[in-house]
Amino acid sequence: MTTCDMLSKSDPVIPMPGSKSINHRAVIAASLARGTSVLHRFLECEDTEYTINALRRLGVRIHKEKNRLIVEGRAGSPCERPVQEDIYLGNSGTSFRLLLSVTALCRGAFLLTGAERMCQRPIGPLVSALNQLGVQAACVNQDGRPPVRIHAKGIQGGKAFVSRDQSSQFLSSLLLTAPCAERDVEISVTGRRVSGPYVDMTLHVMDRFGIRVDQNDDREFRVRGGREYKAREFTVQGDASSASYFWAAAAVTGRTVATTNIQPREAWQGDLKFPDILEEMGCSVQKGPDRVTVRGGGLKGIEADMGDLPDMVPTLAAVALFARGKTVIRNAAHLRHKESDRLHALTVEWRRLGGRIQELADGLVIKGEAPLHGVVVDPHNDHRLAMSLAVAGLRIPGLTIRDRDCVGKSFPGFWELWETLLRRWGRC
Repeated sequence: MTTCDMLSKSDPVIPMPGSKSINHRAVIAASLARGTSVLHRFLECEDTEYTINALRRLGVRIHKEKNRLIVEGRAGSPCERPVQEDIYLGNSGTSFRLLLSVTALCRGAFLLTGAERMCQRPIGPLVSALNQLGVQAACVNQDGRPPVRIHAKGIQGGKAFVSRDQSSQFLSSLLLTAPCAERDVEISVTGRRVSGPYVDMTLHVMDRFGIRVDQNDDREFRVRGGREYKAREFTVQGDASSASYFWAAAAVTGRTVATTNIQPREAWQGDLKFPDILEEMGCSVQKGPDRVTVRGGGLKGIEADMGDLPDMVPTLAAVALFARGKTVIRNAAHLRHKESDRLHALTVEWRRLGGRIQELADGLVIKGEAPLHGVVVDPHNDHRLAMSLAVAGLRIPGLTIRDRDCVGKSFPGFWELWETLLRRWGRC
């Protein structure tokens, strides 16, 4: 079946914004490059603004022209002279973790801090790894959490061990800055693999900006120091995480939707596996060069290991409410360290709707087709919960979401595109 066969003229085609995760990595690589880079289809959202503004405070010249970003790279050393800065990063865990290593490349004294929830999220393993590479950094409260104080004078290099149990971003942070270290960097990874595709994404972006990393499976990485990224023009892929809510909308309504600016054949994003999960649940899926089309079908519960797709757990949990039988979600304990404790927050709000859900240490069990009712729900200031609740609202009359604007963290245009979808479907 071709995409044209599945999609009728009346079915909605929704363009996706650029990937938030790729944006963070690309603007950092461009900032560390020699020369001027142009990033096309750059996503403007709360999290990427934190990253851009922090890089500017570190001395990188960045300006916007329509939907592209112009970055004048600093050739591996953002600061022209020693500085003293307090850098506030809100609740953007990606910004905090990736920029912590970038700050270490500077010269001066820095305090990195964030919102109350950010200061509850783990950072200790990354701080420890940077210490092993000659960086003078410490958690202010000595509890393995932000704020972090750095007396920066570059990254010396050498060998470091880093755990990835809580976040793959610790490893991505070290990899992105390793080429700018004074000596070669060897990184040994401990703990079980979580969010592995995000590390692959980091390596892809580094490669596009001229840096190759030697690796032995996913446990040992070696990066030659004293190098520079190469400036370039770079187009950011559409965000599969953002597309997931539209795929899920098709799944729960039995309708059809296509998302464009998505490149499933150039699979940098682990969340591109989510349509395969929907297919296992009973949907029809068509993947083209620049789009993914999903048609809903009779849904059935499944068992899913979500270790590599943690951001898809709320979306899957929304679909599971309407599936026959039981959906079991495993290997997602690291979701407790996101914008909210997502496993607990999902349990609380799904029960508020009447859902039959059990919270596990590392996942959820959801029994579908329970009698659900509309009520005011709280996304816990978590953008992914808010958008997943919008999916549930397609089938639950009267569901009202508090704090809808929290989607601006990753997808400021979500509600506008959601209304476009509903208008094309004549509302559900």
